[in-house]
Amino acid sequence: MNTSIKFSKMSGAGNDFIVFDNMHKDIHLSADNIRSLCTRRTGIGADGLILIEPSARFDFAMKYYNADGLPGSMCGNGGRCAVYFAWTIGACGTTTAFEANGNRYDAWVCDNEAIRLKMILPHDFRDEFGSNGLSCNFVNTGSPHTIIFTDELDTFDVESTGRLIRNDSKLFPEGTNVNFLQVTSPESLKVRTYERGVEAETLACGTGAVAAALMSYKLGRIASRSVSVSVRSGDILTIDFSEDMQDVYLSGPATIVYTGSIQM
Repeated sequence: MNTSIKFSKMSGAGNDFIVFDNMHKDIHLSADNIRSLCTRRTGIGADGLILIEPSARFDFAMKYYNADGLPGSMCGNGGRCAVYFAWTIGACGTTTAFEANGNRYDAWVCDNEAIRLKMILPHDFRDEFGSNGLSCNFVNTGSPHTIIFTDELDTFDVESTGRLIRNDSKLFPEGTNVNFLQVTSPESLKVRTYERGVEAETLACGTGAVAAALMSYKLGRIASRSVSVSVRSGDILTIDFSEDMQDVYLSGPATIVYTGSIQM
């Protein structure tokens, strides 16, 4: 490929993504292409890359790739960015259904560049197990998430500890995202996340914020089913869920930071 391709750089509460309109299926990227584009300083730089493509069943399909160039599991903030981008190009209305990884997701474009996304059913809850000397919990919210509570979140060594647990192959043969969280009130949390596929701490993680809120409620650490989650960027994600956790929603900002074109 030797052509100029338009892209948008987007932020979902600090998670950043390169987004392409591929509704005509004319963009074909290799794993090396994606890894190069996502590499900071020498590429555009991002936590992941998103292709908006046609869907036979819904308004559009989201194809998500991690910064390592490989297809990723569900990305909550990426999904919210995908919805906002699809809305700007006319691929969907303010209420939409789209597909990602074979699953249906419903979403709503709200005021002030905010997107509300209905998540798939959480599963594989695991309570109180050990890894690298720490007490852990686990839930899959579309992506696998390990949860660790701490009262010293601001000074916690997220990078090295997160990397060790993410690579604990006995517990997590396919890896895991690792969330460190501090309860700040009966209805609020602070969360820092080490993301699989990025292999570093990111400024936010949507599925991680959902996992943190659900597990904190399940363990009785918080009392509300509407939870404000403060992420590393300083933005707030809101997680709302039913008592049985059958209906779970992720809401927060999704913005286009800039647009441009790149020669491929």
